[in-house]
Amino acid sequence: MEEKLKQLEAEALAKITDAHDLKALNEVRVAYLGKKGPITEVLRGMGKLSAEERPKMGALVNVVRETITNEIAKKQQELEEAAVRKQLDAETIDITLPGRPVQTGSRHPLTQIIEEIEDLFIGMGYKVAEGPEVEKDYYNFEALNLPKGHPARDMQDSFYITEEILLRTHTSPVQARTMEKHEGKGPVKIICPGKVYRRDNDDATHSHQFTQIEGLVIDENITMGDLKGTLEVFAKKIFGEDREIRLRPSFFPFTEPSVEMDISCKICGGEGCRVCKQTGWIEILGAGMVHPNVLEMAGFDSKKYTGFAFGMGPERIAMLKYGVDDIRHFYTNDIRFLKQFDVEE
Repeated sequence: MEEKLKQLEAEALAKITDAHDLKALNEVRVAYLGKKGPITEVLRGMGKLSAEERPKMGALVNVVRETITNEIAKKQQELEEAAVRKQLDAETIDITLPGRPVQTGSRHPLTQIIEEIEDLFIGMGYKVAEGPEVEKDYYNFEALNLPKGHPARDMQDSFYITEEILLRTHTSPVQARTMEKHEGKGPVKIICPGKVYRRDNDDATHSHQFTQIEGLVIDENITMGDLKGTLEVFAKKIFGEDREIRLRPSFFPFTEPSVEMDISCKICGGEGCRVCKQTGWIEILGAGMVHPNVLEMAGFDSKKYTGFAFGMGPERIAMLKYGVDDIRHFYTNDIRFLKQFDVEE
């Protein structure tokens, strides 16, 4: 029987070595270690042995079974590792291929203009103020000397949500709210950037949604000269030191007197061309001295305090500064257009 066990061990080890996959290895395990295998038969026949032979044969059977079991485990590990290597070889990524470039974003040209203007006025001591885009009729019109039924409301055809709630048509409501918070005490020195909405037909120069930046200064002894000096600094910093400005009389319900500001045409240097319609000047923004009614409605003593306000459209400034001929380019997100405004930080 001892000889038979040695022979079984040799046969099993040989078949384990020859097994080339896990299925063949499992067949060897079942064939030699299973319930119907020869090792099990030897164990069943041990009852026929004498008491002296039984312990010796039992120990030998355990050694043979353990040897076969260990060899199967080692072979199984080898086959599993080989299968993993084969799979990795088949699924290898060729890292020598060039990668697909990922297009990175940049700051929008309007964002760049707004931030440039903000930095300029912050440097002049202004604070940036913000307010809701869904606004009350009172702050959007009435607090700015535009009572219900005022004909000037037609200039700002509005998106009304209810009779008293609308999408703001300018950022002036932020000025009204800020003045109200000051409770009649100056000074006030703010700029108000943000989105505004008007019922307008979209074309090359108009949009139903656009941006505005308005400024407000209220204090004692503020004059028209302060306004002109501020606008002159703004024009030269944004458009170039060679730029000249002029102020023309105009009308806005919330300022008195009111003016339109023009800058000298960069293209022709003031000589007259197609861009400036042969005038040598380009309209850029509206401004004026804050109307006494607006001051009084916000709680300021109009005999003690005076102020000025101005409003500009970043889209128009960007179009003039960068030579953009259609306002819709700013909103269509054409990557070819936006790439032109990439700047190195």
